[in-house]
Amino acid sequence: MITLTRLNEKPVVINADLIRSVEQNPDTVITMINGDHIIVKESMPVIVSKTIDYGRHLRRMTPTT
Repeated sequence: MITLTRLNEKPVVINADLIRSVEQNPDTVITMINGDHIIVKESMPVIVSKTIDYGRHLRRMTPTT
């Protein structure tokens, strides 16, 4: 899960595993795999970075065999 900010300054937490695409033109629009769109204040590079950090966090929690 990553925390982002809607345009009205309210925080929103989304499941990074459900992101289909992120576009920035000029607003940043996240398209989820179910087709929902979320417009946020963060830039595309910030969202990508948060998503990568989230994935790394999950991998650290997974036991290796």
